[in-house]
Amino acid sequence: MKFDKIHNKGQAQIFENKYLEMLTKGHPAIIWGMYIPILAYCIYYGVSSQGLSIKETVFLFFGAVLFWTLFEYFAHRYLFHWTGKQASLKRVVYIFHGNHHHYPRDKQRLFMPPIPSILLASIIFCIQYLILGNYVFAFFPGFMIGYLLYASMHYLIHAVAPPFKFMKPLWRNHHLHHYKNEELGFGVSNTFWDRIFGTMFDLRNEKEDKEKVKDLMFQKK
Repeated sequence: MKFDKIHNKGQAQIFENKYLEMLTKGHPAIIWGMYIPILAYCIYYGVSSQGLSIKETVFLFFGAVLFWTLFEYFAHRYLFHWTGKQASLKRVVYIFHGNHHHYPRDKQRLFMPPIPSILLASIIFCIQYLILGNYVFAFFPGFMIGYLLYASMHYLIHAVAPPFKFMKPLWRNHHLHHYKNEELGFGVSNTFWDRIFGTMFDLRNEKEDKEKVKDLMFQKK
């Protein structure tokens, strides 16, 4: 998704209707606050009513967090950067991800908004239930925590400098994805799958453009 101009101010207008437009925005604290009680209850219900052992719950939960990282990579690479020619598909891709490349400083659209998020999460839960049965009550919370960690990491990458030196490659990988090559650097919460599938930037040979990085960071008030 190539744009003639990347906007460093304002945000994309997704819908003309102001009420629908309002539903396209979310805040990290609201999304975390919305999901934590739901996910905690899922785990409680799985253990107390569905016969899941603590060992099974821990294994499924952390296995799902790891599975999320692979899901994140493929979703970002093949869904969020879909290059179909149909106008309707282009519109969907823009709503889900293209607007972020167009307006990288828009901090209100890095988390999926509450109502669309709940609807999509419900569909994912149903699919996972059909596959996993009662194990879903441990797997689904881990999967969703993986999503929340991914979205939070994405937010931080656009908000602050890497807090630790070992995190610098992750920050640079995503920055280069924005301003150098959208066909590389699909990992946001980690660089593992980029390294496995050969889409990691060669950071040793990539000079950091500090001005372009600055354009990707949220404006400080």
